[in-house]
Amino acid sequence: QVQLVESGGGLVQAGGSLRLSCVASGRSFSGYVFGWFRQGPGTQREFVATISGGGFTDYADSVKGRFTISGDSAQGTVYLQMNSLKPEDTAVYYCRARTPTTWISQNAYWGQGTQVTVSS
Repeated sequence: QVQLVESGGGLVQAGGSLRLSCVASGRSFSGYVFGWFRQGPGTQREFVATISGGGFTDYADSVKGRFTISGDSAQGTVYLQMNSLKPEDTAVYYCRARTPTTWISQNAYWGQGTQVTVSS
């Protein structure tokens, strides 16, 4: 059974930091693209950051310079270091693992989410 389990969320004051973790299990995730998404109150889920199996990273403009994604797809682990947090970063953060678009077989898996709340 494939599972992605996020952890590390919580309540933090504006300007503070949190580190989210995602551990994937149940199959090999070597080569998968891992990403973080978030969904705030009354909003749609949005892209935050992604890291490819080769280590290439991409970020939403709103988090560039503040958030850092890292991890190892072969190990099935990905992290999101969040610094200089703002109240608008408050959301449920989700981890996703998907196959690269160049692969013939396409799969995507999601975690259950972890709540991040930033107080002003």
